[in-house]
Order: sequence, then structure tokens, then C-alpha cells
Amino acid sequence: MERPGVGLSAIVIKDNKILMGKRKNSHGAGTLAFPGGHLEIYESFGNCLLREVKEETDLKVILIDEFPVKATEDFFKTENKHYVTLFMRAKYVEGDLKILEPDKCEFWKWFSWYDINTMPSNQLFLPVQNLIKQGYNPFSDGRHR
Repeated sequence: MERPGVGLSAIVIKDNKILMGKRKNSHGAGTLAFPGGHLEIYESFGNCLLREVKEETDLKVILIDEFPVKATEDFFKTENKHYVTLFMRAKYVEGDLKILEPDKCEFWKWFSWYDINTMPSNQLFLPVQNLIKQGYNPFSDGRHR
């Protein structure tokens, strides 16, 4: 029996902006997404998030949240995929932004939350679309600074 995959997305915050990259060669290609990836067996949410950010961007971040702040249920019907995506926030600490997986990401860029919320939905990865539909704001509780 097939089961949904579990993905983690890092909402990385720096100077009141959020890091997003343009996906390549995967479901959601051509859309903007947060750094992240698959949760590995016996891996904690936090360790997964820190690992994925480092593997994809080479940035050092610290967790803002001990546990996921939001979850989405994402159905990629044309690819026959079903994911549960967990979102956690992290704060940029140091490092130069790099594209360490050029086969998976075209670019990384910092965006304001307003810009992300006002983009046409077809420019955003499905889990980000679903997060926005929930009305989530990563800056709403003030713990991002």
C-alpha cells in the first residue's frame, strides 16, 4: 500500500525576509519553494530542517520553533504524489547563500512575506500555496527576530 510522503519546509528568516528558491527537475518545477526535503527515518523534525537548509544553501540557521508551526496536505495529482508538508521557522545566522544542488534549484532569493502572498499562485510550490490559504503569517508571533 502506498503512503504519503513527509516533507519539511524551512521558513528561513533574515532581515524580515523569507528565503525561497525556484525548483527544477522535480514535481513543482518552475515554482518557488522554501528550502526543505524529505524526513528521513529516525530523524527529528529539527535535524531534518537544519540538514536540508545546509545541504541546499550552505547557510547556518537556528531553529525558531521546536516543533512544526503548520502542516499542509498536498496532492500532486499529475505526478500521483501525496505529501504531508510540515513547516518550521529558522533564523539566518551566517553564511553566503549558495546553490549547492543546481540540478534541483535554479536560484535562491530573499522575498518579503507581502511579495510571497501577492504572487500568482501558479508561481508558488503547492505546499506554499496551501500554507497561504491557511492564512499563516510567519511574523505574527514576534519570535522571528
